[in-house]
Amino acid sequence: MADSKFGKVAVLMGGNSSEREVSLSSGRAVCMGLREASVDAHEFDTGAFGIEALLAADFDRVWIALHGRGGEDGSIQGALDFIGIPYTGSDVLSCALAMEKVKSKKLWLQEGLPTAKFWVANRGSGKNVQLQDLRYPVFVKPALEGSSIGITKVLEPSGLNAALESAWDLKCDALIEEYLPGEELTVGILGGKALPPVRVETVNEFYDYQAKYVLDSTSYHCPSGLSESFEQQIKSLAEQAFASLGCRGWGRVDLILDDKRNPQLLEANLVPGMTGTSLVPMAAKAAGISFNDLVVQILETSL
Repeated sequence: MADSKFGKVAVLMGGNSSEREVSLSSGRAVCMGLREASVDAHEFDTGAFGIEALLAADFDRVWIALHGRGGEDGSIQGALDFIGIPYTGSDVLSCALAMEKVKSKKLWLQEGLPTAKFWVANRGSGKNVQLQDLRYPVFVKPALEGSSIGITKVLEPSGLNAALESAWDLKCDALIEEYLPGEELTVGILGGKALPPVRVETVNEFYDYQAKYVLDSTSYHCPSGLSESFEQQIKSLAEQAFASLGCRGWGRVDLILDDKRNPQLLEANLVPGMTGTSLVPMAAKAAGISFNDLVVQILETSL
């Protein structure tokens, strides 16, 4: 029997962003988990159906599993606010801030939170970008993409302009970020509280799309293997970063250690992956929360 307190639930997935395929995988897993927990959940691909169809189907609330632009940047949140359907996760402003890597990093700096040094190359500024004080290698990232899409590791000045063009091709500004040699860590957030950190190891040059979704060689450590006090420091920083953006419900904060093993914030993801290899379910499991319980707890934030 369906859990009546939630009513009829739409799991929004797919969409038209560059992360469509990952979103479909996340949405299907979420929908299955909700159904197994006796929730009346239905898959809804926003790439195939519009907001009118969502209204016509008479859903009571929405579980947002849309990754990337259109789902993670405040767009769908604004539409749902307008038509009055409750949804999981953060509101319009928080999503917009978290999705735009440059703005979130600037806000963290204003809050006194550590983040990797960065520069901005505005789209349309030309190929011959001259940036002072740039020490190689660096990472060039599209400011409005997730899942490591469009990221290039640039080893020397001759490779910078091609990397910028690649980022600009995704119709946004480019973030140039200093290379930090330490381990990558990711911290899931549930109900505003940090889950156990996950330490990531990859044989690739960095934790790119292939390492995240294709290769079997990526290693995930949860427990992280860090000391208890250092883990607590990481969790506290992730919670501060999440709260500083005004986020609510759930999400994920990614960090990296610098050459002195100090944690530096990279980005916040407010609709992180929920696939079989995703990190929030992994951290939740380490905290004793099953996948089905996790998706229900996230849904409860929409009540």
